[in-house]
Amino acid sequence: MNDGDGAQQRALRVAVLGCGVVGSQVVRLILEQAGDLAARVGRPVELAGVAVRRIDAPREIEVPDGLLTTDAAGLVAREDVDLVVEVIGGIEPARTLILSALEHGASVVSANKALLAEDGPTLFEMAAKAGRDIFYEAAVAGAIPILRPLSESLAGDRVTRVLGIVNGTTNYILDKMDTSGAGFAEALAEAQDLGYAEADPTADVEGFDAAAKAAILASLAFHSRVTAADVHREGISEVTAADIASAREMGCVVKLLAICELRTGLLGPDGTEDANGGEAVAVRVHPAMIPLAHPLASVRGAYNAVFVESDAAGELMFYGPGAGGAPTASAVMGDLVTAARNHVAGTRGSGESAYADRAVLPMGETRTRYHVAIDVDDRAGVLATVALAFAEHGVSIQTVRQEGRDDDAQLVVVSHWATDAQLSATVEHLRGLEIVREVTSVMRVEGGDE
Repeated sequence: MNDGDGAQQRALRVAVLGCGVVGSQVVRLILEQAGDLAARVGRPVELAGVAVRRIDAPREIEVPDGLLTTDAAGLVAREDVDLVVEVIGGIEPARTLILSALEHGASVVSANKALLAEDGPTLFEMAAKAGRDIFYEAAVAGAIPILRPLSESLAGDRVTRVLGIVNGTTNYILDKMDTSGAGFAEALAEAQDLGYAEADPTADVEGFDAAAKAAILASLAFHSRVTAADVHREGISEVTAADIASAREMGCVVKLLAICELRTGLLGPDGTEDANGGEAVAVRVHPAMIPLAHPLASVRGAYNAVFVESDAAGELMFYGPGAGGAPTASAVMGDLVTAARNHVAGTRGSGESAYADRAVLPMGETRTRYHVAIDVDDRAGVLATVALAFAEHGVSIQTVRQEGRDDDAQLVVVSHWATDAQLSATVEHLRGLEIVREVTSVMRVEGGDE
């Protein structure tokens, strides 16, 4: 992999795939910081080309003459390309281009969360076969350094839980609902006006974006292959102003959380530890109430934060801008410098760590708590009937309160820890009761020890 003593000062050439919000900032930083990059890498770093869909499209920066090309496949296959930065997103053609780049001897830096969450193992296997690197810090939480701490800084520790706000759009919407009393539709419209939400916000508000990031976080934290399909996903489109108000009354705030947990002490059907030593991974994305005292509760606006719990280090918090051209480009450039240094030294990074091969628990086996708001008939015996419904499914009630009278009577119940399957069955039971007019809100409650 070393170019030999006679070629030590040959410039490392970088191909950039995409010149949109992030790609244009990567190009700018490579051009503006050429001197610093050369000093940090030990070799000059220069652009070999920038692949785009249209040469004449308007761009935030001026790309030097001769660098723009619409032939991405040809660019990544060039013999003089040492490093490829992929910031076009999506599954194809990104996957084909990355595999080709690795096959032709280039290391890759990617910000492609969707591809990594769907087919990361294929990319890692090709990188290992080619003896090259693939780095992807920018795929999760923008500028926040979280993937490398999980894979390197905490490599000698045992991570037990990762809890994160990893989508700035949804955090802005929920924060707006909390601070102004706005409904979901109103807060979403404002987020779109400010550029925090896309015209089609589905990937953000329905949790697809966060689910892909959760899969990547869980894979690194627990040394097991987790895909986006393994992640239980719920969005925030059903969160109401009443949910936000109820959370406030409980001393909580509502956040869309990516939750990755290492479950231990699990038993198989015969009552003994299962094949994975009684361990499995639980990964989910959904709105949840968290206490105001929790560090994630204070994350406001479009910011992101990831809270990590481990055996030796204890509790760690990573916070910062989770999106945007310049912040995300910062993460890309950090990976680019590392990949370039490895290229110069003739080494490569540690690659994928999936030795634990832990199973992913079905959502029904995940343990959590519920906040349930129930419109009920205001008559004697209602509370007892509701309590019996919880008891029949093995769910203990932590608190219960009644709000309103007569036609406005409502019970608000917060459960103790139970499996999601038990809690879901309880809610369905409640919906079938004669005394229940409607189960108006169901939301999980996170934070605190089980």
